[in-house]
Amino acid sequence: MNADLVVLTDESGAPTGVADRTTVHTADTPLHLAFSCHVVDDAGRILMTRRALSKRTWPGVWTNSFCGHPRPEEAVPDAIHRYAPRELGFGVADLRCVLPGFRYRAVDASGVVENEICPVFTARPVGEVRPAADEVAEHTWSPVVDVWAAVERTPWAFSPWFVDQVSQLTPDDLLRPAGVAGV
Repeated sequence: MNADLVVLTDESGAPTGVADRTTVHTADTPLHLAFSCHVVDDAGRILMTRRALSKRTWPGVWTNSFCGHPRPEEAVPDAIHRYAPRELGFGVADLRCVLPGFRYRAVDASGVVENEICPVFTARPVGEVRPAADEVAEHTWSPVVDVWAAVERTPWAFSPWFVDQVSQLTPDDLLRPAGVAGV
């Protein structure tokens, strides 16, 4: 059963095994597969979420729209479509990978490590935001250019993975329509 397993990887990203998602994030987190998704609406606004205060790592920190872990044998786009309704209450369309090779390692103030190969996607919302309280404390739609400027001025106010992603992307990377050459 793959219900709550994450895919462990070697340095090249090749799968090496699986681990229970609820136990994999520790002070010695093994490298594993994840994803990040930036939901951008037709007005050029990104959905920013503030992590629930009950989250084990980076509680209450502002970050991208949502993140998650594909299950063994699950394609990353399928995982994104599975997570969006659960975390945000809506579906997503027009998935586009904007940072296929993104990876990061960060240590939370509690000592818990995030260590992920984490391709980054953009998507369009399908429906209204109805976030799950155990995932999202607050949310806001904000112009992408304003968020990029805020991250530049106050990186300490955002999740470390989001700050790293912003440093590798431009607002235009998120605003380019689906199907445009790139990834």
